[in-house]
Amino acid sequence: MAYPNYGQTPYNSVPQPGNPRQTEAWALTEAARRMSLAQKEGASSDDLLVAVRLNWRLWTIFQAELSGEESALPDQMRLDMLSLCNFIDRRSVDIIAEPLPAKLDVLININRQIAAGLFSTPTEGAAAGEGEANPAAITGTNDVV
Repeated sequence: MAYPNYGQTPYNSVPQPGNPRQTEAWALTEAARRMSLAQKEGASSDDLLVAVRLNWRLWTIFQAELSGEESALPDQMRLDMLSLCNFIDRRSVDIIAEPLPAKLDVLININRQIAAGLFSTPTEGAAAGEGEANPAAITGTNDVV
């Protein structure tokens, strides 16, 4: 597997095991970071394609998990996420067919937004559906990406 030639190792930081939310947020952030690097001047079209394919594989994993009967998400959220997976599929194919760096913006934004939600820690009331996530507990993805 190739990585953009920016002096980067494949992974700068890896989440600790045992926290699926943090792992998923990290994976989305890492994919967004790689796509962002692939947009920079001097990056090759191969770098762009590698980053898009990595992101597409990640979303395919999410799609497989969401399609299973054992998915713990509420039905509406599961359906919304599957719809988003379908969009990622279509957009990825479009980018692979015509690899233009500007087309990555929407995928980068989606990854960062979903990661920000996963990085947040719901308060007890929010976990029960009564309140909002604790803004002080949110780790911004722009600092990581």
